Amino acid sequence: MFDLDFRVPAGCADQVASGAADIGIIPSFELTRQDLEIIPGTGIACHGAVRSILLISRVLAPEIRTLAADSSSRTSVELARVILERRYGAAPRQIPHAPDLEAMLKIADAALIIGDPALRIELNVPYHVYDLGAEWVEMTGLPMVFAVWAGRKGSIGPDVVEAFRGSCRYGREHMEEIVAAESVARGFPPDLVRQYLTEHIVHELGPREHEGMELFLRYARQFHVEHCGTRE
Repeated sequence: MFDLDFRVPAGCADQVASGAADIGIIPSFELTRQDLEIIPGTGIACHGAVRSILLISRVLAPEIRTLAADSSSRTSVELARVILERRYGAAPRQIPHAPDLEAMLKIADAALIIGDPALRIELNVPYHVYDLGAEWVEMTGLPMVFAVWAGRKGSIGPDVVEAFRGSCRYGREHMEEIVAAESVARGFPPDLVRQYLTEHIVHELGPREHEGMELFLRYARQFHVEHCGTRE
């Protein structure tokens, strides 16, 4: 029924945008740029600390003026901007950089590290550590949605929705197999993988998750409309 290809969410978004794919796991920020149809009930979200999106700073958040950012996740970069601006009143200049904490902090006040590199960082580093999942939930009282399954208009029917929901159920029912495989493939202790997949992130999205996503998208759109207006 499906031909599968494996890419990070940003790559999936590009494939869908180009027409090379009909459906992908799409960064939520991409919904401000593409007119896509969301598969209801599935995605990647958090209800608190997400652990894999860390802003690590030499100074307190309100004092951040430069941010070295791993740009592999468009949503995470935008989330950092939203939180720094709305919660801390900071608007740092962003500097793209590979995810190397010490190298990033040599050229900027703070570093945004995402995904596996963030999971490898010990949280007792001698810096200020901000988990952006926890920061969003504390700021808004709502979950943060990082990505959704979505596709081009006309590509998602009832059979597709049921297939993706069934895949989500299958994953929950075979969690220990996934933990064992991913811990070996990524070089993480099984306990860390299990905790991440069962406590830090959620894959089933309900009304509150969608409410949180809509708020995030509203903040993102407001900023970019104002930004474009000032440039004009």
